[in-house]
Amino acid sequence: MIPKDPVMLLSFINLKLRDFYGSLDALCDDLDADRMEIEAKLATIDYHYDSEKNQFV
Repeated sequence: MIPKDPVMLLSFINLKLRDFYGSLDALCDDLDADRMEIEAKLATIDYHYDSEKNQFV
């Protein structure tokens, strides 16, 4: 289950990206998650996906 709270979501997503997935697209495909929804929610706390670092910064 993906957290709804943006701060918890940030921690969850960055952990998964670091330890299990080579890209945000791979994570979303595997977890059946909506990439745009994740990016929009994390943008509310001023975090954006950096594909070179493969994390939200």
